[in-house]
Amino acid sequence: MIPVQDKFVDMVTATAEVDLRLSDFRPISSLSTPVHVIKAPRFPVIDYHNHLDSVSPTAALRVMDAAGVERIVNITMQVGDVAFEIADSFRQASEERFLTIGWMDWSGLERPDFVPVTIERLKRMLDHGFCGVKFWKDFGLTLKGEDGRLLRIDDERFAPIFEFCGKQGLPVMFHTADPTAFFQPIDATNERYEELAAHPDWSFSSSPVSKLELLEQRNDVIRRHPKTTFVGAHCAESSEDLTYLAALLDELPNLHIDFSARTPELGRQPYSARSLFLKYADRIIFGTDLLPEVETYRLYYRFLETSDEYFDYPSHMSRQGRWNIFGIFLPDDVLLKVYRENALKLLAPFM
Repeated sequence: MIPVQDKFVDMVTATAEVDLRLSDFRPISSLSTPVHVIKAPRFPVIDYHNHLDSVSPTAALRVMDAAGVERIVNITMQVGDVAFEIADSFRQASEERFLTIGWMDWSGLERPDFVPVTIERLKRMLDHGFCGVKFWKDFGLTLKGEDGRLLRIDDERFAPIFEFCGKQGLPVMFHTADPTAFFQPIDATNERYEELAAHPDWSFSSSPVSKLELLEQRNDVIRRHPKTTFVGAHCAESSEDLTYLAALLDELPNLHIDFSARTPELGRQPYSARSLFLKYADRIIFGTDLLPEVETYRLYYRFLETSDEYFDYPSHMSRQGRWNIFGIFLPDDVLLKVYRENALKLLAPFM
């Protein structure tokens, strides 16, 4: 048989090496699909997860009015007097539209009376009208005890803190671990390579404790304190595995979640995301975790309210990955709960 050149084989096997820098590659989609710009949400919104410490109340209110945001919960990242001063500045601007979640203060961790001191700090937060306390990812990932070992999230020494929160009706927010890609090497296989290249300090690829271990430590705390209300920030850091997240919600009735900064993950699996929102409509809370901007809120509304396809997700400057998202067109009864009613249940005692 005489060998012949097969043009079809040549076509389907052709590859290329290019000199274009990845950071310069900005493709424009050729798709022509419906575009719905949602200028105002179907119902007034409560943004339960934001960080306004460096934002002026006046600037925040301007965005809120333009974007249909009824209230914002500022999760202050300050502790002590500075945190209270920030909370006061927002309360003075509008007591009805701003609330504050406190930041867990680990100063004095080496003290034998650290737990009683922490409870006194929580009492001060309550006296100041704070509506929750947040435990950040340093708990489990970087904080160490006097023996030099990482603190375990499920260390029984801290149980009285969670018990106190339960008795006082003070919700506990956990930001435990981080996106799965942050625990993987920053290399050509990491789908969030550019984001991690911009923020190499976000990488935990060399962490001695795995993401799953951290989540399970946190889950043990939630199991042990069934009378305490917990909020898992960022889909309880399980937005890449909604089957795992659903099982968690089934098992732990005292767990709520916000989906702040996780529309990039949810929106690229819209069928599973929609099913999750429909099934757990009473326990999913709106939050952004991004500086207040009108267009940011409108992208969130577009994700929740429309069936639009393949559009930009709200994110920070370095983005989260090279993909777009799809809307999950939630019905009105679910939107009402997600936008405000679920948050109101947690906030009502503090309003």
